Amino acid sequence: MRKISHKLLAEYLGRSYGAVDGLWFMKAEEKYGFEAALDLDRQVWEVLPKIQARMLKRMLKLDGGIEGLRESLEVRLGIDGFEFETDILSPGVFQITILGCPWYELMAKSGRAHLAGRVGDAVCRADYTAWTREFGQNLNFELAGQICQGARSCMMRFSDPAVV
Repeated sequence: MRKISHKLLAEYLGRSYGAVDGLWFMKAEEKYGFEAALDLDRQVWEVLPKIQARMLKRMLKLDGGIEGLRESLEVRLGIDGFEFETDILSPGVFQITILGCPWYELMAKSGRAHLAGRVGDAVCRADYTAWTREFGQNLNFELAGQICQGARSCMMRFSDPAVV
């Protein structure tokens, strides 16, 4: 059996992950319509981030709370191929600015940019809310501006009201 590098394996799995996400959505849309597919997608992204966050939390030996949340998101966004910046605004508050979104780029490349705003709004809110909750039920997530809605960047703010 031929061995492959970890880098090649990561690229293969990353591309497969992106492809299966889009493929199942289009097949669900074909069979049930756009609204039903979007609802299913939102439901999936209310659960998958919990699994991913728990896995990264364990793998990176992160604590709960705002710092663990920040570290986990930086690792996750890097793995997923996002171009982003993180700014610590004050104790207990940080902001992530997404400058390049691979999910939007895939939708645009497949000729579905006109649907990206609806999908991105539903998915991102479900996804980042679920991820945030894995680091503390009291932590807050706010989404202001989205690339898929025509903004130059996605702005996500995370805060811990106990610290602020």
